[in-house]
Amino acid sequence: MKKNSHLRDFARYASLNVLGMIGVSCYILADTFFVAKGMGADGVTALNIAIPIYSLIHGTGLMIGMGGATKFAIYKSQGRDEAGSRVFTCALLMALVIGAIYFLGGAFFSMPLAKLLGAKGSVVGMTNTYLKVLMMFGPFFVLNDTFNCFIRNDGNPKLSMAAMLTGSFSNIILDYVFIFPLDMGIFGAILATGLSPVISLCILSIYKFRKKNSFHIVRTRHEGRTFGGILSIGVQSLITELSSGIVVLAFNIIILGLAGNTGVAAYAVIANTSIVAVSIFTGIAQGGQPLISPKSTWADFVFSRNYNLKPLKEVESFIAENEHLPDVPSAAQVAEEGYSQHDMNKVLLQKIEELTLYIIKQQKEIEELKRR
Repeated sequence: MKKNSHLRDFARYASLNVLGMIGVSCYILADTFFVAKGMGADGVTALNIAIPIYSLIHGTGLMIGMGGATKFAIYKSQGRDEAGSRVFTCALLMALVIGAIYFLGGAFFSMPLAKLLGAKGSVVGMTNTYLKVLMMFGPFFVLNDTFNCFIRNDGNPKLSMAAMLTGSFSNIILDYVFIFPLDMGIFGAILATGLSPVISLCILSIYKFRKKNSFHIVRTRHEGRTFGGILSIGVQSLITELSSGIVVLAFNIIILGLAGNTGVAAYAVIANTSIVAVSIFTGIAQGGQPLISPKSTWADFVFSRNYNLKPLKEVESFIAENEHLPDVPSAAQVAEEGYSQHDMNKVLLQKIEELTLYIIKQQKEIEELKRR
């Protein structure tokens, strides 16, 4: 039945995304472990002081990615490929601009920021190094989150998961190599973390090279509403990530005053362990999102100016090859999965509206011939 099909789809998307999110949380744990072994309590304190900035960067990436990919999924379900590509282009532009701001902030303001976050004494230098490199890799973190969301919503959750896991596991390996054999200290720890989204983006680029993506960079102008739509949908993801960062910041300030660096280091171990549990719920929420967003549409999108009405020759070729109309489930698919009355009504109305457009177009051609 269709209900079982939806359940299978949800389980597939959610489970793959949960695995990817657990991988990301595990590399934060690995960071904590290797930094503690290599640099002791001061190193873990520096890492935990910088965590709120990581939450801000990651939250910004998810805001752009989730907001843009949700709008893209809706347009894709409506057959409005050009509109979906415009959303992707706007999201990419936002990611590049915000990423550049993080890069410049890391290059010129990491030391004041480290002190503002509560770093003192021997921890200031370590925190400064960690923040500087983290923020200079900011563009890659934001782009990685953005592409991950778009590729998942474009129907490829497996590649999205593979990219997250590959980036996470490479970070764990590089953590060990940079901190111990190469003795690079806190710089090695954050360099390993910074290279993680770079490696993940390399994996995601396979999608583009295989030309499987239905989103492309297109020319855009006067896209204020699109930018606003991306932000309004995605801001919840930013708030979620930022709230956890603010909690960590508040605890850091309080514990530094009560127990110093050792107290913050102890808290860091507990806080970073809890991230694994939180990642499961985040993975479920993000995994179900590609399936939920398109369901908010109705068939009137056919009358949109940007709707891609297929030429009749193309429809004829599709029917000859598949023996059913485009966007309509085949008899075999219905027999295997069943169907939802709501979804079928939507498809039927879509086909009626397409037929209306074909008739209008044909009538205009007839009137034009009569005038001649």
